[in-house]
Amino acid sequence: MTINSLALLEKTLNREELLQKAKEVGELAEKYADQTDFDRKLPDEVMEKVKEAGFHKLLRPKAYGGQDLDYYTFGDIIRTVANYNVSAAWLTYFAIIHETWPAFLDKQGREELFGTGELMADVFAPIGKVVNDGEGYRISGTWNFCSGIPYCDWVALGAIHQLHDGTEPEFGLFIVHKKDFEIVENWDSLGLRGTGSNAVKLDNVYVPANYVFPVTRVVNGATAPDGNYEPDYQIFNVPYLAFFLAGFSHVAIGGVERLIRNFKEKTEHRVRIFNNNTNEKNAGTAQRTLAELNIQLTALKALAKDYADRLHRYQNEGIRVLDEEEREQLFAIRGYIAKTSAEMATRILITLGGNSVYKSDGTERFVRDILTVAAHPTHQYEDAMAGYGSAILGFKGHPTW
Repeated sequence: MTINSLALLEKTLNREELLQKAKEVGELAEKYADQTDFDRKLPDEVMEKVKEAGFHKLLRPKAYGGQDLDYYTFGDIIRTVANYNVSAAWLTYFAIIHETWPAFLDKQGREELFGTGELMADVFAPIGKVVNDGEGYRISGTWNFCSGIPYCDWVALGAIHQLHDGTEPEFGLFIVHKKDFEIVENWDSLGLRGTGSNAVKLDNVYVPANYVFPVTRVVNGATAPDGNYEPDYQIFNVPYLAFFLAGFSHVAIGGVERLIRNFKEKTEHRVRIFNNNTNEKNAGTAQRTLAELNIQLTALKALAKDYADRLHRYQNEGIRVLDEEEREQLFAIRGYIAKTSAEMATRILITLGGNSVYKSDGTERFVRDILTVAAHPTHQYEDAMAGYGSAILGFKGHPTW
Protein backbone atom coordinates (compact mmCIF):
# COMPACT_ATOMS: atom_id res chain seq x y z
CA MET A 1 0.00 0.00 0.00
CA THR A 2 1.42 3.39 -1.00
CA ILE A 3 1.49 6.02 1.72
CA ASN A 4 0.71 9.56 0.62
CA SER A 5 2.94 11.30 3.14
CA LEU A 6 2.21 14.77 1.76
CA ALA A 7 -1.52 14.33 2.34
CA LEU A 8 -0.83 13.10 5.87
CA LEU A 9 1.39 16.09 6.60
CA GLU A 10 -1.37 18.39 5.43
CA LYS A 11 -3.78 16.62 7.81
CA THR A 12 -1.78 18.00 10.73
CA LEU A 13 -2.93 21.54 10.06
CA ASN A 14 -0.69 23.19 12.64
CA ARG A 15 2.48 21.34 11.63
CA GLU A 16 4.62 24.46 11.13
CA GLU A 17 3.41 25.92 14.42
CA LEU A 18 4.30 22.69 16.23
CA LEU A 19 7.78 22.62 14.70
CA GLN A 20 8.33 26.26 15.64
CA LYS A 21 7.39 25.42 19.23
CA ALA A 22 9.77 22.46 19.11
CA LYS A 23 12.55 24.77 17.98
CA GLU A 24 11.80 27.13 20.86
CA VAL A 25 11.94 24.28 23.37
CA GLY A 26 15.26 23.14 21.92
CA GLU A 27 16.80 26.61 21.88
CA LEU A 28 15.76 27.22 25.49
CA ALA A 29 17.21 23.89 26.58
CA GLU A 30 20.47 24.57 24.74
CA LYS A 31 20.76 27.91 26.54
CA TYR A 32 20.94 26.02 29.85
CA ALA A 33 22.99 23.05 28.59
CA ASP A 34 26.04 23.55 30.80
CA GLN A 35 23.99 24.08 33.95
CA THR A 36 21.82 21.10 33.02
CA ASP A 37 24.83 18.80 32.94
CA PHE A 38 25.77 19.94 36.43
CA ASP A 39 22.24 19.77 37.86
CA ARG A 40 21.48 16.43 36.16
CA LYS A 41 18.07 17.74 35.14
CA LEU A 42 16.64 20.34 32.81
CA PRO A 43 15.46 23.60 34.35
CA ASP A 44 11.76 23.64 35.21
CA GLU A 45 11.44 26.45 32.69
CA VAL A 46 12.17 24.07 29.84
CA MET A 47 9.55 21.53 30.88
CA GLU A 48 7.02 24.31 31.37
CA LYS A 49 7.76 25.28 27.76
CA VAL A 50 6.97 21.70 26.70
CA LYS A 51 3.64 21.89 28.55
CA GLU A 52 2.84 25.33 27.14
CA ALA A 53 3.40 23.91 23.66
CA GLY A 54 0.77 21.27 24.44
CA PHE A 55 3.03 18.46 23.26
CA HIS A 56 1.85 16.14 26.05
CA LYS A 57 -1.72 16.28 24.73
CA LEU A 58 -1.03 15.67 21.04
CA LEU A 59 -1.64 11.93 20.96
CA ARG A 60 -4.39 11.71 23.51
CA PRO A 61 -7.79 10.60 22.22
CA LYS A 62 -9.61 13.56 20.68
CA ALA A 63 -12.18 13.46 23.48
CA TYR A 64 -9.36 14.42 25.84
CA GLY A 65 -7.74 17.14 23.75
CA GLY A 66 -5.75 15.13 21.21
CA GLN A 67 -5.67 15.62 17.47
CA ASP A 68 -4.79 13.89 14.22
CA LEU A 69 -1.01 13.96 14.48
CA ASP A 70 0.75 12.25 11.60
CA TYR A 71 3.78 10.15 12.52
CA TYR A 72 6.07 12.24 10.30
CA THR A 73 5.33 15.40 12.28
CA PHE A 74 5.56 13.38 15.50
CA GLY A 75 9.11 12.43 14.53
CA ASP A 76 10.01 15.89 13.27
CA ILE A 77 9.01 17.48 16.58
CA ILE A 78 11.41 15.20 18.43
CA ARG A 79 14.19 15.59 15.85
CA THR A 80 13.85 19.39 15.87
CA VAL A 81 14.31 19.57 19.64
CA ALA A 82 17.26 17.15 19.40
CA ASN A 83 18.99 19.52 16.96
CA TYR A 84 19.55 21.73 20.01
CA ASN A 85 19.44 19.48 23.07
CA VAL A 86 19.15 15.68 23.12
CA SER A 87 17.92 15.47 26.72
CA ALA A 88 15.10 17.89 25.95
CA ALA A 89 14.17 15.83 22.89
CA TRP A 90 14.08 12.67 25.01
CA LEU A 91 11.68 14.27 27.49
CA THR A 92 9.57 15.90 24.77
CA TYR A 93 9.16 12.47 23.19
CA PHE A 94 8.23 10.91 26.52
CA ALA A 95 5.77 13.71 27.31
CA ILE A 96 3.92 12.87 24.09
CA ILE A 97 3.83 9.08 24.35
CA HIS A 98 3.18 8.80 28.09
CA GLU A 99 -0.27 10.30 27.62
CA THR A 100 -1.35 7.44 25.39
CA TRP A 101 -1.44 4.66 27.97
CA PRO A 102 -4.19 6.33 30.07
CA ALA A 103 -6.40 5.90 26.97
CA PHE A 104 -6.35 2.15 27.72
CA LEU A 105 -7.79 2.55 31.23
CA ASP A 106 -11.50 2.55 32.03
CA LYS A 107 -13.40 5.83 31.85
CA GLN A 108 -12.91 6.77 35.49
CA GLY A 109 -9.19 6.07 35.41
CA ARG A 110 -8.44 7.91 32.18
CA GLU A 111 -10.55 10.93 33.13
CA GLU A 112 -8.80 11.24 36.47
CA LEU A 113 -5.34 11.07 34.87
CA PHE A 114 -6.09 13.24 31.85
CA GLY A 115 -8.00 15.69 34.05
CA THR A 116 -4.98 16.73 36.08
CA GLY A 117 -3.11 18.14 33.09
CA GLU A 118 0.18 17.12 34.68
CA LEU A 119 3.03 15.18 33.08
CA MET A 120 3.41 11.43 33.44
CA ALA A 121 6.41 9.10 33.59
CA ASP A 122 6.88 5.36 33.38
CA VAL A 123 9.39 2.56 33.81
CA PHE A 124 8.56 -0.62 31.91
CA ALA A 125 11.07 -2.83 33.77
CA PRO A 126 8.80 -5.44 35.43
CA ILE A 127 10.57 -5.55 38.78
CA GLY A 128 7.76 -4.56 41.16
CA LYS A 129 6.41 -6.85 43.85
CA VAL A 130 2.61 -6.90 43.85
CA VAL A 131 0.05 -8.43 46.21
CA ASN A 132 -3.72 -8.34 46.05
CA ASP A 133 -5.63 -6.03 48.38
CA GLY A 134 -9.39 -6.20 48.04
CA GLU A 135 -10.39 -4.93 44.61
CA GLY A 136 -6.96 -3.41 44.07
CA TYR A 137 -3.27 -4.15 44.61
CA ARG A 138 -0.30 -3.13 46.71
CA ILE A 139 3.03 -2.59 45.01
CA SER A 140 6.58 -2.22 46.30
CA GLY A 141 9.97 -1.80 44.71
CA THR A 142 12.67 0.51 43.39
CA TRP A 143 12.83 1.37 39.69
CA ASN A 144 15.84 3.09 38.12
CA PHE A 145 15.86 5.15 34.92
CA CYS A 146 12.61 7.01 35.55
CA SER A 147 13.09 9.73 32.91
CA GLY A 148 11.51 13.07 33.69
CA ILE A 149 10.34 12.08 37.16
CA PRO A 150 11.23 15.48 38.74
CA TYR A 151 8.51 17.09 36.60
CA CYS A 152 5.79 14.44 36.80
CA ASP A 153 2.78 13.91 39.07
CA TRP A 154 2.14 10.34 37.92
CA VAL A 155 4.34 7.36 37.22
CA ALA A 156 3.45 3.94 35.80
CA LEU A 157 5.71 1.16 37.10
CA GLY A 158 6.27 -2.28 35.65
CA ALA A 159 5.44 -5.55 37.36
CA ILE A 160 4.29 -9.04 36.47
CA HIS A 161 1.24 -10.19 38.40
CA GLN A 162 -2.01 -12.08 37.92
CA LEU A 163 -4.72 -9.43 37.70
CA HIS A 164 -8.11 -9.99 39.32
CA ASP A 165 -9.79 -10.67 35.98
CA GLY A 166 -6.86 -12.71 34.61
CA THR A 167 -5.94 -16.38 34.66
CA GLU A 168 -2.16 -16.13 34.80
CA PRO A 169 0.59 -13.59 35.63
CA GLU A 170 0.90 -10.84 33.04
CA PHE A 171 2.94 -7.71 32.41
CA GLY A 172 1.36 -4.44 33.53
CA LEU A 173 2.15 -0.88 34.57
CA PHE A 174 0.83 0.10 37.99
CA ILE A 175 0.07 3.82 38.20
CA VAL A 176 0.86 5.81 41.34
CA HIS A 177 0.76 9.49 42.32
CA LYS A 178 3.83 11.44 43.43
CA LYS A 179 2.53 11.64 47.01
CA ASP A 180 3.04 7.87 47.23
CA PHE A 181 6.63 7.51 45.97
CA GLU A 182 10.10 8.70 46.91
CA ILE A 183 12.51 10.03 44.31
CA VAL A 184 16.00 8.57 44.79
CA GLU A 185 18.44 11.02 43.20
CA ASN A 186 20.89 8.56 41.68
CA TRP A 187 21.03 9.91 38.09
CA ASP A 188 24.72 10.65 37.46
CA SER A 189 25.30 9.38 33.95
CA LEU A 190 27.56 9.59 30.91
CA GLY A 191 24.92 11.33 28.80
CA LEU A 192 21.28 12.39 28.76
CA ARG A 193 22.08 14.06 32.07
CA GLY A 194 19.28 16.56 31.59
CA THR A 195 16.58 13.88 31.66
CA GLY A 196 16.63 13.67 35.45
CA SER A 197 16.17 9.90 35.15
CA ASN A 198 16.31 9.21 38.87
CA ALA A 199 14.97 6.14 40.63
CA VAL A 200 11.58 5.93 42.33
CA LYS A 201 10.99 3.91 45.44
CA LEU A 202 7.75 2.91 47.07
CA ASP A 203 6.62 0.43 49.69
CA ASN A 204 3.22 -1.22 49.96
CA VAL A 205 1.39 1.48 47.98
CA TYR A 206 -2.25 0.82 47.12
CA VAL A 207 -3.17 0.87 43.40
CA PRO A 208 -6.84 0.66 42.38
CA ALA A 209 -7.67 -1.99 39.79
CA ASN A 210 -8.51 0.68 37.21
CA TYR A 211 -5.03 2.22 37.59
CA VAL A 212 -3.28 -0.68 35.86
CA PHE A 213 -2.23 -0.41 32.22
CA PRO A 214 -2.36 -4.06 31.03
CA VAL A 215 0.67 -4.13 28.74
CA THR A 216 0.39 -7.79 27.76
CA ARG A 217 -3.25 -7.38 26.75
CA VAL A 218 -2.59 -4.20 24.75
CA VAL A 219 0.36 -5.81 22.95
CA ASN A 220 -2.03 -8.65 22.05
CA GLY A 221 -4.50 -6.17 20.55
CA ALA A 222 -6.77 -4.98 23.38
CA THR A 223 -8.13 -1.43 23.54
CA ALA A 224 -9.85 0.03 26.62
CA PRO A 225 -11.59 -2.35 29.09
CA ASP A 226 -14.88 -0.51 28.57
CA GLY A 227 -14.68 -0.88 24.81
CA ASN A 228 -13.33 1.10 21.88
CA TYR A 229 -14.94 4.40 22.85
CA GLU A 230 -13.20 6.29 20.03
CA PRO A 231 -12.94 3.92 17.04
CA ASP A 232 -10.74 6.24 14.97
CA TYR A 233 -8.27 6.88 17.80
CA GLN A 234 -4.99 6.27 16.03
CA ILE A 235 -3.22 4.53 18.92
CA PHE A 236 -6.04 1.99 19.20
CA ASN A 237 -5.31 1.06 15.59
CA VAL A 238 -1.55 0.41 15.59
CA PRO A 239 0.73 -2.12 17.32
CA TYR A 240 1.24 -0.30 20.59
CA LEU A 241 4.93 -0.99 21.26
CA ALA A 242 5.89 -0.38 17.63
CA PHE A 243 4.40 3.11 18.00
CA PHE A 244 5.61 3.71 21.55
CA LEU A 245 9.26 3.01 20.68
CA ALA A 246 9.34 4.90 17.37
CA GLY A 247 10.66 8.18 18.76
CA PHE A 248 14.04 6.95 19.97
CA SER A 249 15.31 6.92 16.39
CA HIS A 250 14.32 10.55 15.92
CA VAL A 251 16.15 11.54 19.12
CA ALA A 252 19.36 9.94 17.77
CA ILE A 253 18.93 11.29 14.24
CA GLY A 254 18.28 14.83 15.46
CA GLY A 255 21.40 14.77 17.62
CA VAL A 256 23.69 13.43 14.91
CA GLU A 257 22.20 15.86 12.39
CA ARG A 258 23.39 18.70 14.63
CA LEU A 259 26.84 17.13 14.95
CA ILE A 260 27.19 16.92 11.17
CA ARG A 261 26.29 20.59 10.89
CA ASN A 262 28.92 21.38 13.54
CA PHE A 263 31.45 19.24 11.70
CA LYS A 264 30.90 21.13 8.45
CA GLU A 265 31.21 24.53 10.12
CA LYS A 266 34.37 23.57 11.99
CA THR A 267 35.93 21.99 8.90
CA GLU A 268 35.38 25.17 6.89
CA HIS A 269 37.36 27.22 9.42
CA ARG A 270 39.82 24.68 10.78
CA VAL A 271 43.55 25.23 10.21
CA ARG A 272 45.81 22.20 10.76
CA ILE A 273 48.96 23.47 12.44
CA PHE A 274 50.81 20.18 12.08
CA ASN A 275 49.75 19.83 8.44
CA ASN A 276 51.64 22.88 7.20
CA ASN A 277 48.86 25.23 8.33
CA THR A 278 46.53 23.93 5.63
CA ASN A 279 42.81 24.65 5.70
CA GLU A 280 40.97 21.45 6.51
CA LYS A 281 38.18 22.11 4.01
CA ASN A 282 40.72 21.56 1.21
CA ALA A 283 41.65 18.10 2.49
CA GLY A 284 40.25 15.16 0.60
CA THR A 285 39.92 13.17 3.82
CA ALA A 286 37.65 15.82 5.39
CA GLN A 287 35.60 16.09 2.23
CA ARG A 288 35.16 12.33 2.09
CA THR A 289 34.18 12.16 5.77
CA LEU A 290 31.58 14.89 5.35
CA ALA A 291 30.15 13.18 2.26
CA GLU A 292 29.92 9.80 4.01
CA LEU A 293 28.27 11.33 7.07
CA ASN A 294 25.63 13.03 4.94
CA ILE A 295 24.89 9.84 3.01
CA GLN A 296 24.58 7.91 6.26
CA LEU A 297 22.22 10.57 7.62
CA THR A 298 20.09 10.35 4.48
CA ALA A 299 19.90 6.57 4.90
CA LEU A 300 18.88 6.85 8.57
CA LYS A 301 16.14 9.35 7.72
CA ALA A 302 14.89 7.01 5.01
CA LEU A 303 14.67 4.15 7.51
CA ALA A 304 12.82 6.39 9.96
CA LYS A 305 10.40 7.41 7.21
CA ASP A 306 9.85 3.76 6.31
CA TYR A 307 9.00 3.11 9.96
CA ALA A 308 6.49 5.99 9.93
CA ASP A 309 5.03 4.73 6.64
CA ARG A 310 4.38 1.39 8.31
CA LEU A 311 2.67 3.01 11.31
CA HIS A 312 0.32 4.81 8.94
CA ARG A 313 -0.38 1.60 7.05
CA TYR A 314 -1.13 -0.22 10.30
CA GLN A 315 -3.44 2.61 11.34
CA ASN A 316 -5.28 2.64 8.02
CA GLU A 317 -5.77 -1.12 8.12
CA GLY A 318 -6.40 -1.40 11.87
CA ILE A 319 -3.41 -3.71 12.44
CA ARG A 320 -2.70 -3.99 16.16
CA VAL A 321 -0.62 -7.18 16.22
CA LEU A 322 2.33 -7.89 13.90
CA ASP A 323 3.71 -11.18 12.69
CA GLU A 324 7.01 -12.14 14.31
CA GLU A 325 9.28 -11.22 11.42
CA GLU A 326 7.87 -7.73 10.93
CA ARG A 327 7.86 -7.05 14.65
CA GLU A 328 11.56 -7.94 14.80
CA GLN A 329 12.35 -6.02 11.62
CA LEU A 330 11.13 -2.86 13.36
CA PHE A 331 13.37 -3.70 16.31
CA ALA A 332 16.26 -4.11 13.86
CA ILE A 333 15.53 -0.73 12.26
CA ARG A 334 15.62 0.95 15.66
CA GLY A 335 18.80 -0.89 16.58
CA TYR A 336 20.53 -0.03 13.33
CA ILE A 337 19.68 3.67 13.61
CA ALA A 338 20.89 3.81 17.22
CA LYS A 339 24.17 2.00 16.54
CA THR A 340 24.93 3.91 13.34
CA SER A 341 24.18 7.25 14.99
CA ALA A 342 26.56 6.41 17.84
CA GLU A 343 29.29 5.40 15.40
CA MET A 344 28.81 8.59 13.39
CA ALA A 345 28.93 10.73 16.53
CA THR A 346 32.14 9.06 17.69
CA ARG A 347 33.73 9.48 14.27
CA ILE A 348 32.92 13.18 14.27
CA LEU A 349 34.49 13.69 17.70
CA ILE A 350 37.66 11.81 16.78
CA THR A 351 38.02 13.48 13.38
CA LEU A 352 37.56 16.99 14.78
CA GLY A 353 40.43 16.39 17.18
CA GLY A 354 41.39 17.94 20.48
CA ASN A 355 39.31 21.13 20.36
CA SER A 356 36.10 19.11 20.24
CA VAL A 357 36.64 17.54 23.68
CA TYR A 358 36.23 20.78 25.62
CA LYS A 359 32.89 20.99 27.41
CA SER A 360 32.55 24.59 26.29
CA ASP A 361 32.45 23.37 22.68
CA GLY A 362 29.26 21.31 23.03
CA THR A 363 30.34 18.59 20.62
CA GLU A 364 31.31 16.17 23.36
CA ARG A 365 27.92 16.57 25.05
CA PHE A 366 26.04 15.61 21.88
CA VAL A 367 28.33 12.60 21.48
CA ARG A 368 27.80 11.49 25.09
CA ASP A 369 24.06 11.91 24.72
CA ILE A 370 23.87 9.88 21.50
CA LEU A 371 26.00 7.09 23.00
CA THR A 372 23.62 6.96 25.95
CA VAL A 373 20.59 6.87 23.66
CA ALA A 374 22.11 3.84 21.92
CA ALA A 375 22.41 1.98 25.24
CA HIS A 376 18.64 1.80 25.79
CA PRO A 377 17.34 -1.80 25.75
CA THR A 378 14.54 -1.15 23.27
CA HIS A 379 17.05 -0.71 20.44
CA GLN A 380 20.28 -2.39 21.50
CA TYR A 381 21.87 -3.48 18.26
CA GLU A 382 23.03 -7.00 19.14
CA ASP A 383 19.66 -7.98 20.61
CA ALA A 384 17.84 -6.43 17.67
CA MET A 385 19.82 -8.22 14.99
CA ALA A 386 19.75 -11.54 16.83
CA GLY A 387 15.98 -11.27 17.22
CA TYR A 388 15.41 -10.31 13.60
CA GLY A 389 17.68 -13.02 12.26
CA SER A 390 15.92 -15.60 14.40
CA ALA A 391 12.51 -14.47 13.13
CA ILE A 392 13.66 -14.58 9.50
CA LEU A 393 14.51 -18.24 10.02
CA GLY A 394 11.09 -18.97 11.46
CA PHE A 395 11.98 -18.96 15.16
CA LYS A 396 10.70 -16.67 17.90
CA GLY A 397 12.40 -13.29 18.09
CA HIS A 398 13.14 -11.16 21.13
CA PRO A 399 10.70 -11.92 23.97
CA THR A 400 9.81 -8.25 24.53
CA TRP A 401 10.88 -5.90 21.76
